[in-house]
Amino acid sequence: MRIIGALLTIVPVVHAFVPLIDGGTDIPKFYKSWFDDQIVKQASTAVEKAIAAGNKKIEVNFPAVPNVEEAKFGTSLNQKFGTTVVARELKIAGGYTPGSDIARNLIAYSNVYWAKKIAPAVGGGLLGGRPVTVVTPEQVNMKQIQSRGAMSQILSLKMSKGVEVKQGGALIAINPGGEETWDRIQSAFGNGSPMVVLNNAYSTTYGLGNKRGYEEAYFVKRISKGWIFRCFPGPWKAYLEKPDGSCELLETYSSKPELNVVATLVRDESFKRYAINNDRWFPGQGQRL
Repeated sequence: MRIIGALLTIVPVVHAFVPLIDGGTDIPKFYKSWFDDQIVKQASTAVEKAIAAGNKKIEVNFPAVPNVEEAKFGTSLNQKFGTTVVARELKIAGGYTPGSDIARNLIAYSNVYWAKKIAPAVGGGLLGGRPVTVVTPEQVNMKQIQSRGAMSQILSLKMSKGVEVKQGGALIAINPGGEETWDRIQSAFGNGSPMVVLNNAYSTTYGLGNKRGYEEAYFVKRISKGWIFRCFPGPWKAYLEKPDGSCELLETYSSKPELNVVATLVRDESFKRYAINNDRWFPGQGQRL
């Protein structure tokens, strides 16, 4: 009876830790999730499930650094991320210092960090997974990256013409550009292998995700006064960002909604509740950045 009683007390504890395995299905915590692996867990789980469901063309898109808009100016939060996470995880030669390559191109190096973290999921697991090739057009000094994890090779998209993904491997394309180039990249590099488009910064359409049939497995996009979120195979979710920085779920969509519909919903709700006092930049009006 004592053993049974002990097991009964353990079970609730085990259930309490289950969300920590996959990061949960709600929008990640801002901006803690850039530092505590919640984004890594959510994105990896979403990619694994998308590939298991038969998807070979996948898009993953979220802010590569906590404050994307301020990346060039080196905010303290971005500097902390670059120093304590990106430079440390990639073991950048010389580390993050003022004027260094990683300091001047933080988003580019951060995207390589994210590629490293989701590579096991793209490759099918840490043990016995397929090799993962990463291609990027961004300014990254490959020689400075001393820890590559499950990334079997990192190639410059501009310099790697004719190089193919290793047999049976998978591909992560970082910020590859206009959607018309995605299929060409997969055809040139992938030979039908799973391909993940990671944090593409360029869009030819005013909308959410892509128009090329790539499954938006993990998606975190800022909209006016809030966010749109999706974690495969779950629904799309619209969140209002409050003046205290927390997020509240406003609407759930079974299929990808139109961007203008979601943006209008969130913006109107923000104004109805807070008028002009929900601005993340201005003191006295909800400033939180």
